[in-house]
Amino acid sequence: MMKRLVVGAAALVAAGWTASAEAADLNYGQRAPYTVNQPLNAYSWAGPYLGGNIGYEWGSVDNNPTKPSGFVGGVQAGYNFQNGPWVFGVEGDIQAAGADDTFAPWKFSNPWFGTLRGRAGYAFSNVLFYGTAGLAFGELRGQTFGWTESHTTAGWTIGAGAEVGLAPNWSAKLEYLYIDLSTSQFAITGVSNGYSASVVRAGVNYHF
Repeated sequence: MMKRLVVGAAALVAAGWTASAEAADLNYGQRAPYTVNQPLNAYSWAGPYLGGNIGYEWGSVDNNPTKPSGFVGGVQAGYNFQNGPWVFGVEGDIQAAGADDTFAPWKFSNPWFGTLRGRAGYAFSNVLFYGTAGLAFGELRGQTFGWTESHTTAGWTIGAGAEVGLAPNWSAKLEYLYIDLSTSQFAITGVSNGYSASVVRAGVNYHF
């Protein structure tokens, strides 16, 4: 009797394995091909995203003793491509800035700036480390004795950051950027003044 029970149980297990294997083959055969080359069930960074950020900026004005600093905040949007753990993309942002400083008789400020950058990084599932570089543009404003002079110039930026996927559609990031805007001739100082700054900011993104 015991021998018959063992043989019968073994036969049922074998039949179950066979049916499961056939069902698995059928399901995988019907599944649409993946658009991202990455392991099954891994966090996906691919696609468009939109978000906001807040941070702090500190910098210096070329040929002038002022060192503007202050809080910044803005929005960013971008698109990622992913191949396995490698993530590549492009991102643009626009920022309002409260960075200013006064060194009598001049006051210089950076009311706003923006960037358009490439990004490249390596993802450990839902954790992405990346470097970024590209175009920067913004306004440098000078004031003295009631006279205001502003110049909008372009330059370059480089930085690095880390981003963590919190849910299928949400991520949070911490980022550092160095921004260098080209010089312009300012009448109020009589020399060429440019602006360079460091920015540290935290942000969130929604992935579509």
